[in-house]
Amino acid sequence: MTVPRLLAATTLAASLVLVPVSADAAVGYRPGSAGAGDPYFPKMGNGGYDVGHYGIRLEYAPAAKHLTGSVTITATALQNLSRFNLDLRGLTVQSVRVDGKAAKWKRSGFQELTVIPAKGLPLGKKFTVAIRYSGRPGKIADEPLGSSGWITTSDGAVALNQPFGAATWFPVNDTPKDKATYTFAITVPKKLTALANGEFVSRKVKGAKAVHRWRMRQPMSSELSMVAIGDYEVLRTRSGGLQSVTAFDSSLATSKKQLKNYDKKTRAVLKWQSKLFGPYPFTSTGGIVDELNVGYSLETQGRPVHDWNTPGQNPPDDLVVHELAHQWFGDSVTPAKWRDIWLNEGFATYTEWMWLERNGGRTAEQSFLTAHSAGAGADVWKGVLGNPGRDHIFDNLVYQRGAMTVHALRKELGDDVFFRLLRAWLGSYRGKTVSTKQFHAFAEKFSGKQLDGLFKKWVYTAGRPEL
Repeated sequence: MTVPRLLAATTLAASLVLVPVSADAAVGYRPGSAGAGDPYFPKMGNGGYDVGHYGIRLEYAPAAKHLTGSVTITATALQNLSRFNLDLRGLTVQSVRVDGKAAKWKRSGFQELTVIPAKGLPLGKKFTVAIRYSGRPGKIADEPLGSSGWITTSDGAVALNQPFGAATWFPVNDTPKDKATYTFAITVPKKLTALANGEFVSRKVKGAKAVHRWRMRQPMSSELSMVAIGDYEVLRTRSGGLQSVTAFDSSLATSKKQLKNYDKKTRAVLKWQSKLFGPYPFTSTGGIVDELNVGYSLETQGRPVHDWNTPGQNPPDDLVVHELAHQWFGDSVTPAKWRDIWLNEGFATYTEWMWLERNGGRTAEQSFLTAHSAGAGADVWKGVLGNPGRDHIFDNLVYQRGAMTVHALRKELGDDVFFRLLRAWLGSYRGKTVSTKQFHAFAEKFSGKQLDGLFKKWVYTAGRPEL
């Protein structure tokens, strides 16, 4: 993510479906936890199982703002499960089946969907959960984090899920720790386009509607999933085996040349970043540009989304560079807990600094000194980078101090070791989740240097570090 989020007020109507819950299936079976253990968002995610794949089918009627959906989840039990939870907000469940058999369910709190299979699921068992649901999805307005979830537009909708919006439009284990692959089949009026993460598979017209299919083959955290529905100008290209899909809302695109310039910029940035960080971690790229009124761009996996409102102009380089850097830092290698988000935003912001230097602007050192010159009372010095607090994960503390920390590490290690470290780190943890503690240990082992002092000064202590 780039720009601080803006508050956009809305409400979600609670939808409660209550089904009697039987006793646990057998001795030794117990419920999975109704939370994934993140101290910032304790009700997000769930425990007791690991999702391998989401097969999502959606039909959206923009005029009525109504969504009809089904999802088939393939998962593995991590314990003897008597029941388990999914996250779902504000939509009505019609049916739940586990391994093809009808299952009971109940709704509680603001997002808990508890599923009770006909019999317990033993440790290690692979199982499927098929859920049908419908309703009018909405966004979550959470000051100061801003708006996320299903965001309606003048001609459709865009789903942006960071940090916890996925549950507004499909049942999900909504935690960064549980990555999975995805397929999407999205039915919309045939005059509209439906986009999602990954590779475009097909478009099939059925009467007045069209079904658009997409596939994300690499593991993805739910906060990085995305759907965009609207009247888009779309450019698809392929070069070096990498598919690129560029889509601009038709009101913002004034020529095909505009889309070609965006595609050209994307490929140039990725080529440069691949030299710094190693091979691009996904098999598709591109970008989606629409007027969303949320005040930020987001690094949705493989294809970032930009909130933009200037016809005929493309988002500026710093936004493109930042969100594409996230494809390595945040999307491929993802913090398991939100307190470590500087591993996303610090590196993406620092990549902006390096791009500026590459193109004749101020050097990364000059950007560092400018950022460090903020007064002792500035927001960038308030809080601890390695644990900024729930309400500050999108603050300057995370972005600017994060970038300064990256530069301090670069100066400590020297360019050769620093860039080899980044490529090794990203290669070793590709598709996985990580923590600051892991990065600290990895950097020390790789470089052969003791870095406790640097991490204490920049990551674990509040206030303005002395140079």
